[in-house]
Amino acid sequence: MENAGLIGLSRQIALQRELDVVANNIANINTTGYKADNTVFHEHLMPVARANQFRGNDRALSFVQDRATWIDFGQGAVEHTNNPLDISISGNAFLTVQTPRGERYTRNGALQINNQGQLVTSEGFPVVGQNGPIVFQPNDRDISIGLDGTISVREGQNTTDSQRGKLRLASFDQPQRLEKDGTSTYAAPNGIAAQVPSANVRVNQGTIEKSNVKSVMEMTRMIEITRAYTQVASMLQSQSDMRRSAIDKLAEVPA
Repeated sequence: MENAGLIGLSRQIALQRELDVVANNIANINTTGYKADNTVFHEHLMPVARANQFRGNDRALSFVQDRATWIDFGQGAVEHTNNPLDISISGNAFLTVQTPRGERYTRNGALQINNQGQLVTSEGFPVVGQNGPIVFQPNDRDISIGLDGTISVREGQNTTDSQRGKLRLASFDQPQRLEKDGTSTYAAPNGIAAQVPSANVRVNQGTIEKSNVKSVMEMTRMIEITRAYTQVASMLQSQSDMRRSAIDKLAEVPA
């Protein structure tokens, strides 16, 4: 394959990867607590002549290399629901939840109570408290969640508060190293330990944090990527047509 074709192909592969990321962001615009993904590309200069590498007249060729994706942990819009089980977190902190794969972390504060009385996420994962699972009694009422994550209820006809636990919030110095493990849950890789959040982290009851995906920007990116992909495809098609035309003309030359 000619150099122009190789460079164009590398660009198309990068554009396809970027389009997949944008499409996934758009699909999760309404996912509570979802954080947008972004792509990182850089220029790769191919060195000159070797048996297993390409060169262009002793000049380094410039390819596009898909380097990585990164997560935008910026705060999403906060929506007031007035549901006592809904919470949003202000600051660098995550809820700790228990999944079949181990402890995970999430900003999805759309919580529920399952049939066993456990506090769980919308995906059914039990929310972890500082002393284990948070369990409610059948006659609990007037659930209150404090700014520090302390959960209180009125039990039966009692007029005094009873505590049901305190949310175990987790913070990370390098949240970018967290790995997505679902639509809104994250896993901490080896060497990344959860820490106690700073004092300015707040739990807000009756609200949820929406996805931080900016729909207009993502749609604009999708249009730009599609146009760029089409332009590269047109260039490759032109190169193919020129090659075919040259071969046809050479075939017409008398021997």
